[in-house]
Amino acid sequence: MPEITVRIASPVGLHARPASQFVKAAARHGGPVSIARPGADPVDARSMLSVLGLAIGHGEEVVISAEGDNADATLAELSRLVSTPDA
Repeated sequence: MPEITVRIASPVGLHARPASQFVKAAARHGGPVSIARPGADPVDARSMLSVLGLAIGHGEEVVISAEGDNADATLAELSRLVSTPDA
């Protein structure tokens, strides 16, 4: 499964609006997408509660994984969302 490690750029971390945008983009993929802290168990990136439950803050690294068709494009979009401060 392709994966990418990125640093959270949003000043509020992956919370509220940034998390909502991330979850919506992950859900559009149609296949399994996960997010985790490096070395930790992944959660479903298409679940708002799961993503918010990670309580990921500004500057933290996350590992995003995707399966299926267009997995690389999905990873590129999701990494752009979390690594851009105002996305």
